Amino acid sequence: MYIGMNRFKVLKDRAGDFEQVWLNRESYLHELDGFIEFHMLRGPEKEDHILYSSYTLWASKAHFDAWTQSEQFKKSHQRAAQPGNGPMTTGHPEFEGFDVIQSNPARQAAE
Repeated sequence: MYIGMNRFKVLKDRAGDFEQVWLNRESYLHELDGFIEFHMLRGPEKEDHILYSSYTLWASKAHFDAWTQSEQFKKSHQRAAQPGNGPMTTGHPEFEGFDVIQSNPARQAAE
């Protein structure tokens, strides 16, 4: 498995706008082979920003790489432009990619 994460440093006074963009955007991830799940995470608040991270889980790095070359990726990111009222983040998101080397799923309750 492979995890792709983008870290966003969102200006405090734009956090609500940032969340609405993500909550209302069209996602095409479900159309891609190897896509498992997506999460948008809200993290700690710092003096000048709030940290957010998008988290995608893929069956493999090859599946993730295929996503980054897909028409769905292009459609998704062309709509990612920040709406009026200036920037929402302190800069570009920081990408981090991880190969999963261990996974411990939750135990299912005995029926």
